[in-house]
Amino acid sequence: MFNVLKPSHLLLVCVAAIWGFAFVAQTNGMEHLGPHSFNAARFLLGALSLLPLWFYFKKQHVPHGKELWIGGLLAGSVMFGGFSFQQIGLQYTTAGNAGFITGMYIVLVPIAGIMLGHATNIKTWCGVALALAGLFALSVSDELKINKGDALELVGAFFWTAHVLILGWLSRKVDAISLSIWQFIVAAVLASLAAVTFETPALAQFEAALLPLLYAGVASSGIAFTLQIIAQRKVEPSVTALILSTEAVFAVIGGWLLLNEQLTSNQLTGCALMLCGMLISQWPDRKRKVSEEQVTI
Repeated sequence: MFNVLKPSHLLLVCVAAIWGFAFVAQTNGMEHLGPHSFNAARFLLGALSLLPLWFYFKKQHVPHGKELWIGGLLAGSVMFGGFSFQQIGLQYTTAGNAGFITGMYIVLVPIAGIMLGHATNIKTWCGVALALAGLFALSVSDELKINKGDALELVGAFFWTAHVLILGWLSRKVDAISLSIWQFIVAAVLASLAAVTFETPALAQFEAALLPLLYAGVASSGIAFTLQIIAQRKVEPSVTALILSTEAVFAVIGGWLLLNEQLTSNQLTGCALMLCGMLISQWPDRKRKVSEEQVTI
């Protein structure tokens, strides 16, 4: 399996694992804070956690000009939109429905890529189909009900589609750490404005949610999004979306390990289908494999 996945693919698997386990932190944190307050704090922590790295590698930074500022503004804005619709939607729908509908970006990214002139091969489409089936088995119960929350989650999926495409465009043009910090600052400002407008955050609430915020801010935001930018330099957006969709698998594992949630046969089937989809999308072509062996000889 690891011969099929390249280092950049494994980085994205790590990102999906961090995000999946963040579901536990997010669930606990939302018991004390509103969605915008939680997001504002996590984004701020994400930016602060990367500042030491930015100063350490300061001499290696290359001036990027408007590409960094405009790109970071776009990435931060759509990140805020994606997290906001996801969190608010969870108040009106089940976690299973939310997970499935949010994961629809694995289909939306290749479709958007075609509109932008990106080529998507048949293996990727086969992988997407398997992953989508796995995501359905993993997330959705016997009763699939469509409601207001589902519509909000679908809007959020379009924001996540835009975010993957924006990072795919920017990852080869700008410094990963600088872009991460800038997008977190933008998202933190927008989430803070939403928090003071729609919620009444208090210091005691942030103190009660400190541990979930630290994981969501430092690991899930600061580390994971930076790794995503680095990995996307060598991975096309459609494949990125497919690998990141395994976040749902790690969310189930996290719930089973840390929240004592039951792991059903449907969920195990879903995990297996998503893993197969990811591997099929990256399976090397026979001709290319033979050619590589000849070159090695």
